[in-house]
Amino acid sequence: MTDRYLTTVLDEAERVAEHHEQVAQSSDHPEHEYLRYAVLRLLEGEADDTSVEVPQIDGVTVGYGEDDAMCNSWDDDVEWWETVPPQEACTRFRVFYPDEYDAVPRVIVDVMAALGAWRVWTGSAAACGSYDHRERREVHYLWPEGHPVEALVANRLQDPEAAVAPDGGRTGDVRDRMVVTEHSTQHDDLEPRTSRAVDESMAVSLLEKGGRYEVRSASGNWYEVDVISESCTCPDWRKRTPEGGCKHLRRVDQEIKQGRVPRPDGRLPSNS
Repeated sequence: MTDRYLTTVLDEAERVAEHHEQVAQSSDHPEHEYLRYAVLRLLEGEADDTSVEVPQIDGVTVGYGEDDAMCNSWDDDVEWWETVPPQEACTRFRVFYPDEYDAVPRVIVDVMAALGAWRVWTGSAAACGSYDHRERREVHYLWPEGHPVEALVANRLQDPEAAVAPDGGRTGDVRDRMVVTEHSTQHDDLEPRTSRAVDESMAVSLLEKGGRYEVRSASGNWYEVDVISESCTCPDWRKRTPEGGCKHLRRVDQEIKQGRVPRPDGRLPSNS
């Protein structure tokens, strides 16, 4: 369910960027702001045309703000900070829900898990001095600026057809749109850079999750490829930036499709 809710959160953040861009006008992290507002709209039942049904619970209210700013306004001796002290560059979501629930409603848990936030406090709203919500309970989640899900939103806004899928793969092929095998009948139709990418001896390995790979050629040269930003440290890319990518970008794309190296999230495709 978390992956499905991730798509829903991303879809709503995209709509926020299109129709409510004012929420990020004064921010250095617009994607972070779009996602914060998307979560509020999803949980408060304001979102339209969601890709999955988001169960609605009467009486859910979402508040959020910077964690250290909340500490400055509430002081650090309140019950909130006993487990996790105030965090810099983090959003604290305060989600209020009816006190008839013995546990945090599942939809709140799933949406916040999809966002990548972690729970830091649950209790009575009255105990927190929340007079307006004194007959409800509340749960707090922290979510840091710079979380990888922000990059998914940025990628969608820049190029919707080449967005990163929830499992770390790509929703659209950005180079030759084919998987080339040694005996492929399509091989002769490949453009020169793709032909070299397929034929030349190269060793590809994942450097770190997030789409960074190392490519070593038979000559001993090595280059760093980023499949998310679509860049390479080789001279061809730096000097010419060829459409469709240099041979190293194309080779990494090919290796991912063939299941010979992990996808950008670190996992091999399920059919490999």
